[in-house]
Amino acid sequence: MSAVTYGTRRAELETYFDRTAAQAWEKLTSDAPVGRIRATVRAGRDSMRATLLGWLPQDLSGRRVLDAGCGTGAFSVEAARRGADVVAVDLSGTLLATARDRLPADIASRITFRVGDMREAASFGRFDHVVAMDSLIHYPSREIAAVLAAFADCTTRSIVYTIAPRTPSLSVMHAVGRLFPRGDRAPAIEPVSSATISARLADQPSLSGWGECRSFRVNTGFYKSQAQELVRA
Repeated sequence: MSAVTYGTRRAELETYFDRTAAQAWEKLTSDAPVGRIRATVRAGRDSMRATLLGWLPQDLSGRRVLDAGCGTGAFSVEAARRGADVVAVDLSGTLLATARDRLPADIASRITFRVGDMREAASFGRFDHVVAMDSLIHYPSREIAAVLAAFADCTTRSIVYTIAPRTPSLSVMHAVGRLFPRGDRAPAIEPVSSATISARLADQPSLSGWGECRSFRVNTGFYKSQAQELVRA
């Protein structure tokens, strides 16, 4: 069982995305040519974004959406195009600067970018839907459940999020990553099982009125992520 704390991993992520990998992440989330491995990650992320968008209403007019861990803002833009008022939150001011630079003028009034901690979701207001695409995958199951409970406290309809599924291939990739020099590593991914997440959620009082619904796994080369959905009963 991982002993990493939320605060420790949060600090690692902030440093990584603000400094170490800012340029690489900006390129990955653009249309610029990338290598074979990163191309599979880009394709996987595109597929996952489409999946999570598909779990939200086609017409989001009049609804507030929290994009928790928004990165360079691709999901926020798509949600805003459907009419949502979006609060896009990320730890990295560097990624948010890129998101602001890419923001289409016709939907700029519908997206508010905030540097902040997704665990403090309630400080950004109340929402109809919360989306956390690949922003929880670096945390152990107990921390994931705590963040989801924080989302539930300020959300009225649904929470869609992703986890790193515990599979043999992902475990091997995780182990190989530890062989790289520390300065070249991304913050660790924490593979978890759906059963473990379900058990953790059952221990969160804030989630007692919520039910687990859809689940879908994207497995595209070096991108492996599993979408999960929670809906308020």
